[in-house]
Amino acid sequence: MPNQTTGLHHARLLADVGGTNARFAWQAGPGEPITDVRVLPCAEHARLQDAIRVYLDDLGRGTPYAVAIAIANPITGDHIRMTNHHWSFSQSAVKAEFGFHTLRLLNDFTALALALPDLPAAELRQVGGGQAQPRAAIGLVGAGTGLGVSGLLPVGRTGWVPLEGEGGHVTLPATTARERLVMDGLIHRYGHASAERVTSGQGLLDTYLLLCEADGVDIGSVVGAADVSDAALKNGQPQALEALNIFCAMLGSVAGNLALTLGARGGVYVGGGIVPRLGTWFDGSPFRERFETKGRFKSYLAELPVWVITSARSPALMGAARALDALG
Repeated sequence: MPNQTTGLHHARLLADVGGTNARFAWQAGPGEPITDVRVLPCAEHARLQDAIRVYLDDLGRGTPYAVAIAIANPITGDHIRMTNHHWSFSQSAVKAEFGFHTLRLLNDFTALALALPDLPAAELRQVGGGQAQPRAAIGLVGAGTGLGVSGLLPVGRTGWVPLEGEGGHVTLPATTARERLVMDGLIHRYGHASAERVTSGQGLLDTYLLLCEADGVDIGSVVGAADVSDAALKNGQPQALEALNIFCAMLGSVAGNLALTLGARGGVYVGGGIVPRLGTWFDGSPFRERFETKGRFKSYLAELPVWVITSARSPALMGAARALDALG
């Protein structure tokens, strides 16, 4: 599919690829609106390239000049193998297959971090804390198929540098007897209990299963993370509710650790697919208490605002565009 269509020398394909869904969008050029957003389930396509081709063929506008793909994976070289999905590919091979002039790969939470300064207030809900300090470091966490962690560091008078790391795989910060029970079960099952092993969709399910096993309770009809949430919030099932509370508590601990590490006086943002779906229940969960429970630095953290990102459309697509802007 060589790029022979006129009028596409500024056009961009933007993508936000997670372990469950791949979101694609079109941008006519730098600074233009992001349009034609489409979500394709990853499981329905054998390769990332197949999903890209479906999107471009359906759009019918030819091949864009530049492509930015935010993907739930570390970007450490040409070859990409997703952590929470089976897709793997060579960046150079994808570029050659489609004839893209520019291909930029970046971690999905790095892309989301790049979008934070442009998020409107209407797409944020504050959960505790006071006012953000201007031009101070910002933290970002988000639970979905996995656990994403990033942030922004101020540079100069107006610039920002996003963090590119894998903070979701730090060791689980268990502090209560029931959390240690879950942690031991996860270590037995996976060899290492990372933060992602609890604060993710699969982690929420695993936590519920381990609690039911410990209490000798039948798991019922629960087969996925959404079932756990429903059992907790609609039916008040004790182990499901405890699993959801542990999920929120652990996320609070991870977010508080990040805030201290970065000195995130600019606040902490919570993205991902799970927390926004919990609605205002999350605001009264153990999240904020555990965010602040850091001994002598409790008062320091109590001042830091936390916002849940409630955007209907993936802000990481905007961040992907920002990444292309930075290339000039």
